[in-house]
Amino acid sequence: MSAIEISGLLTFTIAIVVFFIGSGINQAIPPLRQFNIPEAVTGGLLAALATLIAYRFLDTAIVFDLGARDMLLLYFFTGIGLNARVSDLVAGGRPLVILLLLTVVYLIIQNLIALGAVGVLGLPEGLTVFLGSASLIGGHGTTIAWAPLISARFGVANALEVGIAVATLGLVLASLAGGPIARYLITRHGLKSGRGQEAVVGLPKAVDERTDDDISHVSLLRTVLVLNLAILIAFGLEEAVEWTGLKLPMFVVCLLVGIALTNTVPRLLPRVRWPTRTRALALVSDLALNVFLAMSLMSMQLWSIGGLGLALVLVLAVQTVAAVAFIVFVVFPAMGRDYQAAVISAGFTGISLGATPTAIANMTAVTKTHGPSPRAFIILPLVSAFFIDIINAAVIGFLAR
Repeated sequence: MSAIEISGLLTFTIAIVVFFIGSGINQAIPPLRQFNIPEAVTGGLLAALATLIAYRFLDTAIVFDLGARDMLLLYFFTGIGLNARVSDLVAGGRPLVILLLLTVVYLIIQNLIALGAVGVLGLPEGLTVFLGSASLIGGHGTTIAWAPLISARFGVANALEVGIAVATLGLVLASLAGGPIARYLITRHGLKSGRGQEAVVGLPKAVDERTDDDISHVSLLRTVLVLNLAILIAFGLEEAVEWTGLKLPMFVVCLLVGIALTNTVPRLLPRVRWPTRTRALALVSDLALNVFLAMSLMSMQLWSIGGLGLALVLVLAVQTVAAVAFIVFVVFPAMGRDYQAAVISAGFTGISLGATPTAIANMTAVTKTHGPSPRAFIILPLVSAFFIDIINAAVIGFLAR
């Protein structure tokens, strides 16, 4: 077995090509557009299959340098924070609490399904957390963090491999399910976006008229400058956050710094042209998200999933059906049965099966086609990237006793 290591710059370039391939395929296959499948997902999955073929038939493992991916994630979440006005946070208070409660309920349901599957299929007890919220809600990061402890405590040698496989398949399933769910809800209930709302991530696919907020090299550079300053502040605060005892991912710190800046600087310095809800910020955020997602999917080592057996497929099938049913029959009605509820429903697939960037990618694909829903982009990341991580850690700790 030989390995080909792809450098960071080449990885970034390939990710852009992968996005354009996905965009071309989506244009050629109407159902992919109709069901709001993100271009980066289409291209990324195709690239992952190509690396799998290279592994199986050419005996070659292709390994990508993903250093740039982490920076793109910081840009993206900082942009989300810069778009979060206090008025939106106040107005989103009740929906945020409802979504948090729904997520906690589903976290419990997900782990009960995992417990039942372990019992019925006769799997090792230590795999419970990796067939439930550790891998599906927590994603790859949570899986990697807990795998050594689970392996040592329960004597499960392949805990990491199982967890990574579940997280990987969950990411794929979440990427494919969000758009169709939103389309079904929007079409069935005749939902439409509210008027006069600005795009948070990405620009609409159809732009019929010019706006006062035209994009220029100046507006783009101003936006990147603000993003960079916010990220630098977040890095400066990293040690202070650790001192408090909170273990927050850096992208969450960037999100919080963005929120703080966008609700103070424009008030203190009213003459400063701030990028909140501008087309330039929406464009930069969309670029960061799409390249991040393309990198994440094309770098999946699908061969690591092989040999895990029918049991894993059965468990994930049950988890997927449960997630879709919970979204359609619980999340959508509880969030108000309106357009915002449909957008959040698309994003909830990322919470329940994938990861926060997947959730945002699904919501972005929906809003590009059907119209903006700014508040959804504030509510969901705060729940999935902040509150639920803390609750999930407590639940995993309980299950791992």
